[in-house]
Amino acid sequence: MNKDIEQVGFEEKYFDTGEVKLHYLVGPNNGLPLVLIPAQGLSLESYQRVLVPLSKDFQVFAVDVRGHGKSSWTTGNYNFPNMGKDFKKLLENIIQRPAIISGNSSGGLIALWLAANVPDKVRGVILEDTPVFSAEWPRLRDDCFIYRIFKLSTETIGSSQGRNLVAFIKGMEVPIEGKQKVIQFPVWLTGIISIMVRFHEWLKPGKPVDLPLLPAEARMMIKSFSEYDPDFTRAFVNGRACKEFSHAEALVKVKCPLLVLQANWFRHPKFGLVGAMDDKDLEQLHLLAPHAQYKRITSGHMIHFENPKQYIKEVKEFAVQDIVR
Repeated sequence: MNKDIEQVGFEEKYFDTGEVKLHYLVGPNNGLPLVLIPAQGLSLESYQRVLVPLSKDFQVFAVDVRGHGKSSWTTGNYNFPNMGKDFKKLLENIIQRPAIISGNSSGGLIALWLAANVPDKVRGVILEDTPVFSAEWPRLRDDCFIYRIFKLSTETIGSSQGRNLVAFIKGMEVPIEGKQKVIQFPVWLTGIISIMVRFHEWLKPGKPVDLPLLPAEARMMIKSFSEYDPDFTRAFVNGRACKEFSHAEALVKVKCPLLVLQANWFRHPKFGLVGAMDDKDLEQLHLLAPHAQYKRITSGHMIHFENPKQYIKEVKEFAVQDIVR
């Protein structure tokens, strides 16, 4: 936790659900509780740019999902009902009042599960570039570029030979809209990062890999990937994370205010959907939850990190217009 966050009154805490120990940050009680749930592979540190501004109007709870950050691992038990129950217990025992739940990517699916299954604990839901429908099985495997990244992660970070962050970075490929070719990290850059990672692992074995000299996003992602349980991603590669959770059935049950934030996306002729949702997904979402609001944001997948001012604006407007009225 950096000094700016600590100075406004955030505290680092843990909550034992009986099955998992959840790590979270909680800010001063300046309004409605706002629960922030990070994306797959990332820790609550991804929210560092928005915690202080949001804490002026909300009591912010930023939480590491099981298997991520400083929360404990539950290898073999990663699915949305289990993750949802973790947050249900947090809402019941720690927050103790209905909250706004904002989740990024798979964190948004946890938020959706909560709205459908514990509606009395949820005042409103923000789905931040959440893969509604596209993260269901087998579509995730058959139609989504991100599946390739998940598979690479299990083969490198989750390798039986040991966690290999360097191989993951070297193997990363990103499609470009309108082009057949993909881009990769430049060889010279992966070489430098490789040296930095290996030196850190030698100097601080078993500790999260924190490389302050890297750009903020790369630093945050490498640190998060160095400390999360790769079985979480393996659960998406083999489909077990996606079972027992129908997105359509959940959406029909959601009666609280719902805001959908969609980041950039496109379809690639070889890799399928590059992004979280396409237009057909949005059409289906609105058929099932016609009260949902929708905003398209020019941003990458982590809107709160890449476009924090816009994210803060959307959260505050949603709370004022739809929650407190």
